[in-house]
Amino acid sequence: MYRLKKHDYNPILKPNPQNQWEERCVLNPAVIYNDETDEFVMLYRAAGNDKRHKIVLGLATSRDGVHFERQSDRPAFEGVNNEPDGGCIEDPRLMKIGGVYYLSYAARAYAPGQYWLEEYVEGQSLAPRYLDDSDFMPDELPAFAKENITASYLAATKDFKTYKKFGRITEAKIDDRDVYLFPEKVGGKYVMISRPKFKDVEGITMPSIWISFGDDLVEYEKPELLMTGREWWETQRMGGGTPPIKTDKGWFMLYHAVDDKGVYRVGAIMMDLDDPRKIIARTKDFIMEPDADFETSGIYDGCVFPTGNVVKDGTLYVYYGCADEYIGLATADFDELINYLMTECKED
Repeated sequence: MYRLKKHDYNPILKPNPQNQWEERCVLNPAVIYNDETDEFVMLYRAAGNDKRHKIVLGLATSRDGVHFERQSDRPAFEGVNNEPDGGCIEDPRLMKIGGVYYLSYAARAYAPGQYWLEEYVEGQSLAPRYLDDSDFMPDELPAFAKENITASYLAATKDFKTYKKFGRITEAKIDDRDVYLFPEKVGGKYVMISRPKFKDVEGITMPSIWISFGDDLVEYEKPELLMTGREWWETQRMGGGTPPIKTDKGWFMLYHAVDDKGVYRVGAIMMDLDDPRKIIARTKDFIMEPDADFETSGIYDGCVFPTGNVVKDGTLYVYYGCADEYIGLATADFDELINYLMTECKED
């Protein structure tokens, strides 16, 4: 049995009552190490107490990977109401490809509303109480806007100050999130991980993790199933967690899975270096679960949700959302974890 070590300083980032846009929650951060500035860079999901629950990204940096300092009292990245991602920018991931930082993120056309309240009903998130005068709603809407489902988008930056948006990278009619790219091409192709809510897929009974390949950063071939639930803690749904890390043994990746009671836990896999469709090792037991009070109680009770990882000086830093309200950090000796996967968790 292997467990990630949660940091004593947790939660490492909390809501900031001084800024309306992040006074309610901070969670699910993208984190990457910037070699040029010698610092950890974090883009974190944040929201205030407004009924619309518009979600944006804030920026924080750290020298030690533990103590993060906010870089502005304004959001670093957000949607504009008249754009397709204007409702919210959620659950970012960061990948460095060819010297440029790419940001993948989930988004909706309209803000989702306060989804944790008892009166909230999924599918009614476009109700007038969640909109303001600056939102425009035509009489006829495309399917993704009418249902306000999540699509995933791609942007790029060199300095985390200015960004270029490249638009949607998943299908418009399918709710799809937990989307990110491999940090380099494999077999001459870009590789994307996603979690589409496909319907009527034979043998697949839950949202699962899919993989697809493309010749272009935003255009991908038909997704192929990478993995679905099989353990007791993977029965309701699962999705990708952190962008893959290349090792000499294979591609390392964390994922999240949800049990019948709705509790989120964390597992890990190793994928073949030349063909990441092949999983060569997979944890049978989870390596992290919610047990601290700020993980078991919050906007979503019982949730640890990994979205960022960095390997620095042999240590794996794992950044995760806690109960949809805080940000936590867990660590591991990276070589030790890889060895555990390759010796104790190899697939038949």
